[in-house]
Amino acid sequence: FREAIEYVAIDPAAVYAAATRTEGLLPNATLVVDHFHLVKLANDTVTKVRRRVTWELKDRRGGKIDPEWANRRRLLTARERLSNRNFAKMWNAIVDEDPTAQILSAYIAKEELRTLLSTVKSGGDPHLTRHRLHRFLAWCIDSNIPELLTLAKTIDTWWPEINAFVSTGITNARTEGYNRLVKAVKRAGCGFRNRENSARRIRFHCTRKQRAATQTSC
Repeated sequence: FREAIEYVAIDPAAVYAAATRTEGLLPNATLVVDHFHLVKLANDTVTKVRRRVTWELKDRRGGKIDPEWANRRRLLTARERLSNRNFAKMWNAIVDEDPTAQILSAYIAKEELRTLLSTVKSGGDPHLTRHRLHRFLAWCIDSNIPELLTLAKTIDTWWPEINAFVSTGITNARTEGYNRLVKAVKRAGCGFRNRENSARRIRFHCTRKQRAATQTSC
């Protein structure tokens, strides 16, 4: 069955890639980096830049009185999920507070990466993909911000696997969702002593959607 596996979705971690590429293990598999982890990487980069800039400008950690701290969640929110009012409020507050413009540069880099990954919605058009990749890398490099240079290097290093996602849309989201449900059941159970009952409850929660679709009304 291993020869029949065509794709393997992984986190962007060298150890996972090396394990999957073990000679003879999955000879016909193409590695695909799950886009969820790439967006998380971009969000973490924004947070690192925000924290560093606050330290450099104020010689302390951020707090409620600091606009960049007060808007920290908005900085990590997808642009399309922010109202124009909230976006303008965040942007103007940080522009006035950060004369280096590094925080908003990191925010733009994050959104450029999301735009690149969203090319999957258009069928992974190669021309559009190349254009968006160049725009993202150019923004990070021209900014000369250490964290963005690291992000750009990571994306460039993993580009074949990222491009596989853009081309195929393959993701590990369903598995991650099931893992989340399993963890929630374990927490709610406060420690099952009966393995059979534990497995039964996990199956019940993981098949709820399928069971709802097959129910018929009297």
